[in-house]
Amino acid sequence: MGCKTCSKKAYFSCHIVGLWVKFIYFFLFFFLEMVKKVLITGIAGHAGSHLADLLVKKGYDVHGITRYRTKLDNIEHLLNNIQLHSADITDARSVEIAVMEAQPEYIFHLAGMSFVPQSWRAPCHTMNVNVNGTINILEAARKLEGVKVQIAGSSEEYGEVRQGETPIKETNPLRPLSPYGVSKVATDLLGVQYHESYGTEVVITRGFNHTGPRHEKIALCPNIAWQIAQYERGNGPAKIHVDSLTSRRDFTDTRDMVNAYLLALEKGKSGEQYNICSGEEHSIEDVVRTFASLIDYGMEIITPKTHPRPSDVLVLQGDSSKFREETNWKPEIPFKKTCFDILKYWREKR
Repeated sequence: MGCKTCSKKAYFSCHIVGLWVKFIYFFLFFFLEMVKKVLITGIAGHAGSHLADLLVKKGYDVHGITRYRTKLDNIEHLLNNIQLHSADITDARSVEIAVMEAQPEYIFHLAGMSFVPQSWRAPCHTMNVNVNGTINILEAARKLEGVKVQIAGSSEEYGEVRQGETPIKETNPLRPLSPYGVSKVATDLLGVQYHESYGTEVVITRGFNHTGPRHEKIALCPNIAWQIAQYERGNGPAKIHVDSLTSRRDFTDTRDMVNAYLLALEKGKSGEQYNICSGEEHSIEDVVRTFASLIDYGMEIITPKTHPRPSDVLVLQGDSSKFREETNWKPEIPFKKTCFDILKYWREKR
């Protein structure tokens, strides 16, 4: 027969261990329930990857949609902290499966065809990806309870901005001048329609030009930086090619833009459209000069004799006061810092 004192000690030890195990299980269950699940379409893209960085840092359970052939370079550093789901946004069934697997509370819909000049070369593809892709996301979202969707619209929806209409408010008429702009008007209105028809929680952000590290070199700022980096490596002439020097744009750093995307779902009103922008306009010539101030040698500026676009938006300067008042958002990163970081990225990228 064993010692009764030892038996009592063993009993109390086991009892205490059991209580600790139950406490740990309860804590883990409570913690996991408190962590928000989010789903990002286009997570491997320029903006999607910066949004994923932000959400992982803030402790969200981050899921993303990628296609089987998607390059993962931009999110390679995050692969141990996020979960990816394979789907093509133009395929309704694969989108529904991915959304149901992720069970998100927030969906950030960033995937799409985003290069304006390409939309003239492939208007049907642009409409299919941007419009039908958005329908597929909204259809999947309305089958879930408690999900809120952000649709990434664009300042290109405003298109032809007339004298006296700047800075542009959300109430400004929409006069898109490209197939891309038309597709974004459609996705914008689809978001409102799903909110009104089905009660789907949808917030539409009309982001003005945003750029930063990881942005593809087909866009203006990274293309200038890439040309400079190519020259510095001895792979190109001391020339910078741009389509125009006179167009004026409102630039925001992408890292500020994705902060706005998160605030749009945390504090934005469903069914509303919000301009996201710095409120400061820069001509393309100003952009070139900013990059020129970051190097200690001269580069010749080359523009085509004829404009490569059938039509172009001349001025886009936004008014984001509606969004700022509701969320307290404001851009933090100066434009020159954005250009410096983009140039650094392309100097280091091989």
